[in-house]
Amino acid sequence: MGRVIVVTSGKGGVGKTTVTANLGTALAKIGSKVALVDADFGLRNLDLLLGLEQRVVYTAIDVLAGECSIEKALVKDKRQEGLVLLPAAQNRNKEAVNPEQMKELTDHLAKSYDYVIIDCPAGIEMGFRNAVAPAQEAIIVTTPEMAALRDADRVVGLLENEDIKSIRLIVNRVRPEMIQLNQMISVEDILDLLVIPLLGIVPDDERIITSTNRGEPLVLEEKSSIPAVAFTNIARRLQGDDVPFLDLMANHDNIITRLLRRFLGN
Repeated sequence: MGRVIVVTSGKGGVGKTTVTANLGTALAKIGSKVALVDADFGLRNLDLLLGLEQRVVYTAIDVLAGECSIEKALVKDKRQEGLVLLPAAQNRNKEAVNPEQMKELTDHLAKSYDYVIIDCPAGIEMGFRNAVAPAQEAIIVTTPEMAALRDADRVVGLLENEDIKSIRLIVNRVRPEMIQLNQMISVEDILDLLVIPLLGIVPDDERIITSTNRGEPLVLEEKSSIPAVAFTNIARRLQGDDVPFLDLMANHDNIITRLLRRFLGN
């Protein structure tokens, strides 16, 4: 059976769906079979970020209604072998599915895929309960903002109540220059606050926005950027590899040093 992992946050707008798309693609790229499940019924976006929106014919609702098999509803990513998407329905709300049905869907997928990654909707209502119910593991995505951290802390407690033992953290949209100026909470302070293991750090980068708008996960680009490397490293850690964390502060210092040398002529 494959691993069933929910990607959640509590607060909306922290880049959770972007993380799901890139993490799933990175895992497939390094040889795993991955099924991504969009659990945001009524407001699906995962298909857009993967560039698969034009190929969605059936959804999870159609599978549960008996109108098609789950295999028929899966959308295969033609660019990356081993990656599929089970889309959510846009014309239904979150109450259209219950936790038992979500578990039924993911149990079926876990028989054929190494990873079943569930993109959880924002909030802690019915959509959250649906997404969390079948999960064995959880990844919390947060940004270095107090509102996001407070919501993440609340979600940690809810996940523990659901008896999910493995809960790990991705800190998204980190800006080293702001941390240096004490204008942004450091990753160390975030870890002290949330007290869960760190899975990865993803820097803020305009290329993420560009790739999202194009429907092309950043990890598919031939020329690797720092965020793409960060997502690949997260995928490798998830597989159990011992991968050191990127020193974003050192990278930032190197950029500043190069700029100073250019302008000062040293």
